[in-house]
Amino acid sequence: MAREKKDLTDLSVEQKLKALYQLQTMLSEIDKIKTLRGELPLEVQDLEDEVAGLNTRIDKIRREMAELRQAIAAKRNEIEDAKALMKKYQEQQDNVRNNREYDMLSKEIEFQSLEIELCEKRIREFSAAEKSKNDDCVRSEEQLEERSKDLELKKAELEEIVSETKQEEEKLREKAKNLEMTIEPRLLLAFKRIRKNSRNGLGIVYVQRDACGGCFNKIPPQRQLDVRMRKKIIVCEYCGRIMIDPELAGVEKPVEEKAAPKRRSRKSASSAE
Repeated sequence: MAREKKDLTDLSVEQKLKALYQLQTMLSEIDKIKTLRGELPLEVQDLEDEVAGLNTRIDKIRREMAELRQAIAAKRNEIEDAKALMKKYQEQQDNVRNNREYDMLSKEIEFQSLEIELCEKRIREFSAAEKSKNDDCVRSEEQLEERSKDLELKKAELEEIVSETKQEEEKLREKAKNLEMTIEPRLLLAFKRIRKNSRNGLGIVYVQRDACGGCFNKIPPQRQLDVRMRKKIIVCEYCGRIMIDPELAGVEKPVEEKAAPKRRSRKSASSAE
């Protein structure tokens, strides 16, 4: 293990930069595949969460409706009990011995009558609440059906894209993993940190037209020379990306257009004569 670390440390700067750029190329290809999938994975996740939420909501509504039906049944039983008591008290009134007993029975009958009215009121309230929840349940079920269809379509679309790119992505990941084994861990960690903090995901860029290929800020001539010399790792002082010269990156350097010679004016030519 110590031998492997020593070998990686002993690699030349040119070898390190070349390996990093190759790794960058592979990781960029993987990023392109992810971009091809776009927001589909997030959309699928959001739809799955929404479907799960709707299922939970429907289950809760159904439980509440069952509780309301039980409450309605209980109130109807109370009404039947109250009616039975009223009939009993009315029969007892026919056999009372004095006005006091008659008045007491009358109050009991009146109380049971009020209980019946209260139970009927509660039944109306519970029935209205059950109807409202039933309507809510129907709407939620319709929404669930719609979202479930959307989810199936998005899943099918995502699976199709994944199946088309899965093999290519696996090959790239395997190559990138093998290439990472050839890069010094400290340098690899720094490269990944730079790449993570970069908006376009580039951790190493080549110099183009005397500027950084990442942030496009001008690079001083001496720093450009240091990059071309490949003697040490040079980072952009503006964006922090590692810089590499185009030749090492395998990129053709753009040919700069030469300025056209100035034409001598007729006046200048006459003076010269």
